[in-house]
Amino acid sequence: MAGPLVNRVAKSGIITINLESYYPSENIVSFDLKDYLFMEMILKEKDFRTALKELDWSAYQGAIVLIHCSTDAIIPVWAYMLVTTYLESFATTVYVGDKASFLTHHYQNVIKDMDVSSYSDKRIVIKGCSDQPVPPGAYQALTRKLKPHVVSIMYGEPCSTVPIYKRPKKG
Repeated sequence: MAGPLVNRVAKSGIITINLESYYPSENIVSFDLKDYLFMEMILKEKDFRTALKELDWSAYQGAIVLIHCSTDAIIPVWAYMLVTTYLESFATTVYVGDKASFLTHHYQNVIKDMDVSSYSDKRIVIKGCSDQPVPPGAYQALTRKLKPHVVSIMYGEPCSTVPIYKRPKKG
């Protein structure tokens, strides 16, 4: 027998960053302005205001609400503003756009605020596969933020990685 099995990955000092752990914990729901348009084309101000006053806004309690219009209608800017005034008392976040653009915005903010000082001179693996949709831009932004500080950046899992960056040796 060759002796006990040794977990070389655990002993390597590689640090794994899982962007999925920064995925929003709140429920992400949509507020589609299409439902308030006449013939799915025209926003009638009086009807719109009445519909918003009668809506049970508590359904959006604690959620991230994405305001958008799923039809090709021209929506006046004030409509987004008016919906926001109702939502702000219930939703944790109100965002104008679809889920993909919200997640890109969310991850840009997370990475901008991330303290990477503890990763200085370390070998990093940015975890690849995830159950939640992490936008490609999040991986790019994290790579850019880490690069000046780390020895190396890899993508994937510690046991199977794709090399992304390695600091050049001095001298």
